[in-house]
Amino acid sequence: MIKVLIVDDEQMERDGLEMILNRHFELEISQARNGRIAIDMCEQLKPDLIFMDIQMPGISGLEAIEQLHQAYPDTTFILVTAFAKFEYAQQAMKLGVHDYIVKPSKVSEIVKIVEGALDKICAEKKSSEESKRYQSTIEKAMAVFETDVVTQLLFDHVHEVHLNQLVDLLHIPITQDKFVMNLLIPEEAKGSYSAVKEVVRSTGSGWTGAMNGRQVPIIVFRNSGESFRHQAITMAKRILSLKKPDQDIWFVGIGDVYEPIERIKQSYQESLIATRNYHQPVKYQFYSDMPALTLDFYSQSYKAYEQKFDELLRQEEWHLLTEEVNESIDQYERENRDIIQTQKQIAEILWLISSILSDMGVEVDMPVYSVQVTGYKQLRAETSYMIDRMKYAHQAHSQNTDGDMIEQIKHYIIEHAHEDLSLEIISKEAGLSPIYVSKLFKEKLGINYISFLTECRLEKAKKLMRDSEKSMKEIAIEIGYHDPNYFSKVFKKAYHLSPTAYRSKTVT
Repeated sequence: MIKVLIVDDEQMERDGLEMILNRHFELEISQARNGRIAIDMCEQLKPDLIFMDIQMPGISGLEAIEQLHQAYPDTTFILVTAFAKFEYAQQAMKLGVHDYIVKPSKVSEIVKIVEGALDKICAEKKSSEESKRYQSTIEKAMAVFETDVVTQLLFDHVHEVHLNQLVDLLHIPITQDKFVMNLLIPEEAKGSYSAVKEVVRSTGSGWTGAMNGRQVPIIVFRNSGESFRHQAITMAKRILSLKKPDQDIWFVGIGDVYEPIERIKQSYQESLIATRNYHQPVKYQFYSDMPALTLDFYSQSYKAYEQKFDELLRQEEWHLLTEEVNESIDQYERENRDIIQTQKQIAEILWLISSILSDMGVEVDMPVYSVQVTGYKQLRAETSYMIDRMKYAHQAHSQNTDGDMIEQIKHYIIEHAHEDLSLEIISKEAGLSPIYVSKLFKEKLGINYISFLTECRLEKAKKLMRDSEKSMKEIAIEIGYHDPNYFSKVFKKAYHLSPTAYRSKTVT
């Protein structure tokens, strides 16, 4: 209900105006006998409409309006005066007064002025509520899009609309220098994911990706005037402070800084490597501080390993993969390599296998040798044990992802295309990891999920355009786009025509 405050030093005037208002309107009415009391009352009452008498002892009506207008700019004022003087009206209009009533006035004139003021208040309230709802929706959409943007950047899944357009829509600041932090958390801490996102968001310099197994990737943009190490350590400590005493290890790996956005994946790979040795007192590790790797991650041999293992894993040729690893161990033994160096290199190969599995959506524990081996026989046994663990995790994952899964996901997207869908939401529905859902789409359908979602939305938009009564803004919202300009960009990219031009050309 609209709140009204009547301010007048004469009781009879206040009561008379309140009686008229009660006869013609449904209002919550309060009274004040002077401007000072009115100012004090407004702090608690926060009225929508104030009737203010000009001539009162102490603070004048105009002085009270000036103070109240500064404190409550959305409040509407109606001046009440016995003097219909131009200078009063002129001064009142400068203070934002809606209208004024001259004492005495006919009841019909008062009612007409009040009706105009109430119409103005109701329109402003409606506009304000719509704005708040829109802002709330945009904020929710931003959180949804954020994880998708990270996935696209780190896993090469390109959005149908250029990434920069999406970034512009979300008002996300992008600086030249950027790096990736990878948070490793235990199974029992997965409920802390929202808190991690909130911490990163509060810094104003990072985007949090979807959880992938036990890993949470975070893209961080360099702050000007702050060193890379200081910024990274500060954020890592804030994230690690979320760990509960009874939880297992939390650990943050930090990749190097890169300038082009296209090289952010390199920093991500480095952040993954930096999480390998998480059994250490300090729970964050810079990739640049790690000892030199025995297997050069940028070398041709590494890329050959990666390609070979990826092919064997996708074909589920575990015996061939095991043979490949054992052949490496045999070769090092024939060369009489130091057992500690050999263990380190085999650990890097196992890490590569687990990384490929993780990208496939398989949740695997980081492969870490529990002991320092003393001989090649023990190394083979420990290595076989870790490969078997990864094999069982992969088999369990495969049992949950039968051939109908892609059809189920497609059906879900079609049914919910008008909602704020993201990889995270779809993956939860399917019981899979976001990365796996995206890869599944790419491999089975030849497109990414966002392309399929866009097709569903635009097909529905074309059908809705047949209704000439629907505006483009209504259509955009109905199919799941909160910003009509963004919808127009998406539509034009797909059909090489703006929505308005398409409607004019196809709808008669």
